[in-house]
Amino acid sequence: MIDINKQIESLGFETREPRGLYEPIAYALSTGGKRLRPTLAIVAAESVHNGGLINGDAIEQVYPAALALEVFHNFTLLHDDLMDKASLRRGKETVHVRWNANTAILSGDQMLIEAYKLLAQVPANKLPQVLNWFNEMASKVCEGQQYDIDFEHMSQVSIDDYLKMIEYKTSVLLAYAMQIGGYIAGATPTQQEALYQYGLHIGLAFQIQDDILDVYGDPNTFGKVIGGDICSNKKTILLITALETADPESKAELLQWIMTTERNEEKIAAVTAIYDRLGVREACDAIMEEHTSRALLQLDKLPQNDATESLRELAERLATRKS
Repeated sequence: MIDINKQIESLGFETREPRGLYEPIAYALSTGGKRLRPTLAIVAAESVHNGGLINGDAIEQVYPAALALEVFHNFTLLHDDLMDKASLRRGKETVHVRWNANTAILSGDQMLIEAYKLLAQVPANKLPQVLNWFNEMASKVCEGQQYDIDFEHMSQVSIDDYLKMIEYKTSVLLAYAMQIGGYIAGATPTQQEALYQYGLHIGLAFQIQDDILDVYGDPNTFGKVIGGDICSNKKTILLITALETADPESKAELLQWIMTTERNEEKIAAVTAIYDRLGVREACDAIMEEHTSRALLQLDKLPQNDATESLRELAERLATRKS
C-alpha cells in the first residue's frame, strides 16, 4: 500500500513561496487524519484489478487522483472550520485560529487549485470521466454545505433532509473516491456502481457516528471539543431525532435549551440528559448500523480478495470508531 503521508510530503508545500500561502497548507495536511479518501481510492483499485494484486504502473496511475481527493477534502475543512468558527481540528488549532480568516480562505483556495493540478496527471484516456465525476462531487459538497447552513435558519428539519445533507457534504466524497479508483483500475460498470454505493453508505455511517461522538465521545481521543454541536444548536441527527420523538414536556425543555445562546457545560449536560432519556443515541446507532450493513452488501458484487476483505474490515471499524 502506498504511504500516503510520504506522497503528500513529496508535494513540497513546506518549502514553497510565499510562505504565508503555503505554510498553512503544509500545516493542514500534516495534522494527520485518517487519509480515508485516498486509501479508499487505492483499495477500490486493488479490489478489482488482477484479483486484488495491483502493482507497478497500474497502481501508480491511481496516485494522482487519490492525492487530489485528499487535498480537496482538506481544502473543504479549512473553509468549513472557518464557517463553523471551530477552534480545533484533529486536536490542533484550526488554520483560521493559528493564522487568520483571510489565510484560511486564500490557502484553501490554493488547495483547490492544487487538487486540480494533481487530477490533471490522471491518464489521458481516463481523465474526461474522472474530471466529470470530480466536478460532480465538488458541486455536491458545496451544495451539502449550503444545506447545512440553511438548516441553521430552519425551525424544522427532517431526518431525510439531514441524510441528504450529509450525503452531499460528506458521503459523495467517499463514494466518488471509490468509483474513481476502481474506474482507473478497470472496474466494470457494475463494479463501479458497487464501489460508489459502498462509499456512499459508509460515508453516511461515518457522519452519523461523528455526530454521536460529538456528544458521547472522549475529548482525549475525538480531537474536538465535546458538546460543540449542542452549544451551537447544530441540527445533527441526534437533535432532529430528539425533536421528532420527544413527548411534549421533553420537547418543550429541549426547545428552551435551544433558545439559550450561552455555550456552557450546563447546556451540554442538560441536552445530553434529554437525549439519554429519549433513547436518542440508541436510535441513531441503529441508523448508523443500517448504513454500515448496506455498505457491506455491496462488497458481494466485487471480486473476493484481500482488498475486498480490507473494505469489509474498514466498514466495521468505522462503525465502532472513537475518533
